[in-house]
Amino acid sequence: MRHLRLTPLILGLCLAPGLASAVDLQPGLWEISSQQMQVDGQSMPGMQQMMEQLKNLPPEQRQMMEQMMAQQGVQLGDQGVRICLSAEQIAREEFAMPDLQDGCRHEIVERSAQAWKFRFSCPDGDGEGETRFIDGKAFHSQFRGMHGGKSTRMESHGRWVGADCGGLQPQ
Repeated sequence: MRHLRLTPLILGLCLAPGLASAVDLQPGLWEISSQQMQVDGQSMPGMQQMMEQLKNLPPEQRQMMEQMMAQQGVQLGDQGVRICLSAEQIAREEFAMPDLQDGCRHEIVERSAQAWKFRFSCPDGDGEGETRFIDGKAFHSQFRGMHGGKSTRMESHGRWVGADCGGLQPQ
């Protein structure tokens, strides 16, 4: 359960930089997965392991977690978390990041058609990273920073699942 406490910040950082760009990102359902997460040099479970932990929760706890995530516009996917990105958000170059932690701010410090460099700050941590756009249906992000006085590093991948978001609403 200890690893799940980091999940809101991790999800926010996974989602933050990669969802709007100069490339023609596709609107619809996106799945974000992470790997190679480290806290203070110690490897942490990847997205797959965290998802397995969620699946193994007692049904009431899992339902509560899924409801909390759904209220933030996030749901569990096959290999990560899923969010819905609207055509309007893409046109306005808005981030489709749910407000997973109050007081967090994200800033793009450099942007091109291929990559965005960003900084973020939250009440209990800050850092920087880069998102590289593979095409309109995929991106790769990496970040490093501090969270609760501990150094953190992570890589994430985003992939377009399809145009239909089902019942998931854009945030």
